[in-house]
Amino acid sequence: MNPFFLIFICLPALEIYLLIEIGSQVGALNTVALIFLTAIIGLYFAKHQGLQTLKSGMINLYQNKIPIYEMMSGASIAIAAFLLIIPGFFTDLIGFLLLIPFTRKILFNLTLRKKTKNNNQTQNKTIDGEIIENNKDEL
Repeated sequence: MNPFFLIFICLPALEIYLLIEIGSQVGALNTVALIFLTAIIGLYFAKHQGLQTLKSGMINLYQNKIPIYEMMSGASIAIAAFLLIIPGFFTDLIGFLLLIPFTRKILFNLTLRKKTKNNNQTQNKTIDGEIIENNKDEL
């Protein structure tokens, strides 16, 4: 499916469905309070994880190592903070999963494994050859 269809049509429909279902169970005001509470708690943890990632990246730089994991973690923490600001329970769940370092490592391993499989498939299609020019010297 087209990813834009999923993002702009299916995701808001899922969020509205979850808001209605949870609102019918706990009440409308409690649902709104829960949305604000998840946003506040999520942004606090995003700030905390971001500072830890920044410290870890600085330590790697001082040791002359490239902080690749820290750069990927920083980007995923920024995405998680954005998802936590958006009102809804599904985006909050994805945001919290991106904030937890254990699940973040699992997601990184899955995406990198998929990318290396794609690179191996394209490398196997390479054909080696030699060009022989058939030009004779003319006198």
